Amino acid sequence: MTVQTPTPFPNASGQPQQVAFDRAELSVILSLYGRAVAAGEWRDYGMSFLRDVAIFSIFRRTAEVPVFRIEKRPALRSKQGQYAVIGQQGQILRRGHDLRTVLRVLERKLIRSVD
Repeated sequence: MTVQTPTPFPNASGQPQQVAFDRAELSVILSLYGRAVAAGEWRDYGMSFLRDVAIFSIFRRTAEVPVFRIEKRPALRSKQGQYAVIGQQGQILRRGHDLRTVLRVLERKLIRSVD
């Protein structure tokens, strides 16, 4: 009896089938998310990993549309940057090559004056 090894599905382009955040990127995003949850600003999140984009959606309440989306688009790496923070109405709040720098726009929104 001969044992046959399974044949993998062909990947003609050699590119990954989906874009995802790596561990370091998720660590930076979840650190900011944790501080916002502790401040009572955000309550839920969702992640989508598609062929050309990875999305981290932030919700104020579970049943609403996302307040912010953090997107990673590797196709834009050599142009305006692969990371973007997008607002509720679809406006791009910040785009760049460094995730920490891009996320500063959300950190500023968490800072409030204490009465």
